[in-house]
Amino acid sequence: MRIVVSGIGTVSAIGLNVLETLHAFAGKKSGLKPLSLFESEHKGKLPVGEVKADNRMLAEMLDIHPGKTISRTALLGMLAAQEAYNDAFLPYRKNEGLRIGFISGTSVGGMDLSEHFYADYLQSPTKGRLRQVVSHDCGDSTEKIAFSLGISDYVSTVSTACSSGANAIIAGARLIKHNFLDCVIVGGTDALCRFTLNGFASLKIVDEQPCRPFDESRQGLNPGEGAGYIVLEKDTNRYPQSYGYILAGANICEAFHQTASSPEGEGALLAMQTALQNADLQAGQIDYINLHGTGTPNNDLAEGNAVRKLFGATPPSLSSTKAYTGHTLGACGGIEAVFSLLAIKYGLVLPNLNFTNPIAEHGLIPETEYREHRKIKTVMSNSFGFGGNMSSLIFSAV
Repeated sequence: MRIVVSGIGTVSAIGLNVLETLHAFAGKKSGLKPLSLFESEHKGKLPVGEVKADNRMLAEMLDIHPGKTISRTALLGMLAAQEAYNDAFLPYRKNEGLRIGFISGTSVGGMDLSEHFYADYLQSPTKGRLRQVVSHDCGDSTEKIAFSLGISDYVSTVSTACSSGANAIIAGARLIKHNFLDCVIVGGTDALCRFTLNGFASLKIVDEQPCRPFDESRQGLNPGEGAGYIVLEKDTNRYPQSYGYILAGANICEAFHQTASSPEGEGALLAMQTALQNADLQAGQIDYINLHGTGTPNNDLAEGNAVRKLFGATPPSLSSTKAYTGHTLGACGGIEAVFSLLAIKYGLVLPNLNFTNPIAEHGLIPETEYREHRKIKTVMSNSFGFGGNMSSLIFSAV
């Protein structure tokens, strides 16, 4: 059974919607700016990928009362999911009797709210707003987004670190393949907060400059935030439009280290190999790879070694887009699925910003210029998470 993508939606540091995102790519405009979203010792210093709208602005865009307590993770997810939902014309197709589901990946959940609670609670157990805590768990944002869309046939949450959004897409495709659903909105959402920013800083993998994925001089990642969702449907020719097919996905657990990948890239290699096998494709049939490409010394070494082992001396066009958005954690699989589908739909080559010199161990040279109207039929999108949880998706043109 072929599964088609009939709608897309995204919000990130480079745009509040798909159109703004396309303009940012074309202009090679990175969204990385010094932290301003919340008070921190890193404020005004570390570059991050902030969405250019505060919570009040997001609530206004979503027609939500500003006094309502909703996590930023949920707000970002609502914005992107509603764009995808509307893009697939689902509000006008409810009378078709579609069984519609929603699966969302997230890593942060409602931490941006619960952080405020604990600041007061630690002063006294009698202080703190409990309504800030109830949004803490990962499933809360999923339920709020699904409710905003009126979806109740199937609602689920995936939390597998940085591969969360990709794994939500894999799960949704399986539900359609096995006839549990006719249509499913899948992807991920995450918001910047102190916990994750300080956590990455404690691991000493945050770059004090804009990140340089796959460059020999890379020093670390820049945390980001955002959301990305795609609409998957059975290929029954009743969808109004399409961006491509999802051919396959694969998720494996390398289990090499709690926060690092094996330098040889064994887990990344297995994820990509399995995705190709599931799609019944050969490595040479991939036209573009959206790399996970965080800019950390470990990730880019491991992923690059894996690409070399699988694709050899002449890999396809490849790039990391995280120098645009920052590393959006559990949302990156959904956001970069949208980017991959845009590459197919419009024949785009997405540039790898800030690249100068290849990594000595594997010598991969990513694309550095934005180009349009290229023949891009198949795209592989990689999302590799902590704990060795690694996923690869493969999309193709219709």
